Amino acid sequence: MITDQNIQELLHYQPGQPVLSVYLNTDPAEGNTDFHRRRLRSMLKEIDLPEDVEKVIGFIEHEHDWVGKSLAVFSCVNDGFLRAYPLAIPLRSRVRVSEQPYVKPLADLLDSYGGYGVVVVDKQDARYFHFHLGELREQEDVVGETIRHTKRGGGSQAAGRRGSKVGQTGGHLDEAAERNMREAAEYAVHFFSEKNVRRILIGGTDDNVAMFRNLLPKTWQSLVVGSFPISMVASNNEVLANAIEIGTRAEILRESNLVKTLVTNAAKSRGGVLGLQETLDALREGRLQILVIRDGFRDPGLRCTGCGYVSIKAVEACPYCGGKMERIEDAVELAVQAVMLDGGEVEVLRADQKIKGFDQIGAILRY
Repeated sequence: MITDQNIQELLHYQPGQPVLSVYLNTDPAEGNTDFHRRRLRSMLKEIDLPEDVEKVIGFIEHEHDWVGKSLAVFSCVNDGFLRAYPLAIPLRSRVRVSEQPYVKPLADLLDSYGGYGVVVVDKQDARYFHFHLGELREQEDVVGETIRHTKRGGGSQAAGRRGSKVGQTGGHLDEAAERNMREAAEYAVHFFSEKNVRRILIGGTDDNVAMFRNLLPKTWQSLVVGSFPISMVASNNEVLANAIEIGTRAEILRESNLVKTLVTNAAKSRGGVLGLQETLDALREGRLQILVIRDGFRDPGLRCTGCGYVSIKAVEACPYCGGKMERIEDAVELAVQAVMLDGGEVEVLRADQKIKGFDQIGAILRY
């Protein structure tokens, strides 16, 4: 499991020496452990950091427990640094050597699977889930007022949040159901606020989903990205599988709409820019709000050793401070790190997601 604190540590880590970053897809559906070990050795064959390569292979061979569907490893032996994080989502295998840990795949993971809140609800009970990066982080079940038809009244009390009434009919049933739903919606606001969720999905019948959603405050309704039919007794894995499937479809649609807005804003020269240099300039000026990049996009550049200005154009001296320009392997990764450090958003588009007017990179601007 990787936490937000772990990601912040990686973003701030600058050892002044090369860092080996390895992302290995370990999904059992792709092959067994021997297959993944062979692929790792093949990926590291051309890496000219023998001590780091040995350290990473040693970890995989002797310490990794093969949980999760991918693994991120970061090594800088000269600085005594080794971090390894199993991930619940399969990521594309890749290797990078750079001055800092390569975090672009983690930005993609946060963009697609960060901060999901799920509630499964019926007219009596509710189940609340917080999924982050494809893992269940927290769950709570709440029992409401029992709703059932009986021929005779009774005085028993069932365990739960609000007690139980029997012998309900007609309007009493409707009133009890609405009370349960209303209190379930109120509790959802409390639960999701604590977890800082970015997206909400609702599971249940169409009628129950509609009733529950309408009882949420407007600000929380705007975070609902989808719903799905599911039983109240479904397993946690079933809930997660549905949430990922529906959430992924909703994310693709949301990204498409965002990029269309970006292209329109850029065409009007208001609130958006397209292209790597234009995006880097907006980042330097502090105007960048949402960075949008296509998965796999890399481009080298030049960075000023004095003020940090980055250019993809061939310039001998920094146009701002006159400092010396040094070559960097990936100007895109530098932009991703800067935005994440600043608490901004990074949207990573799938490589095959084509949107007219958008090529590889752009940004929504603050002003």
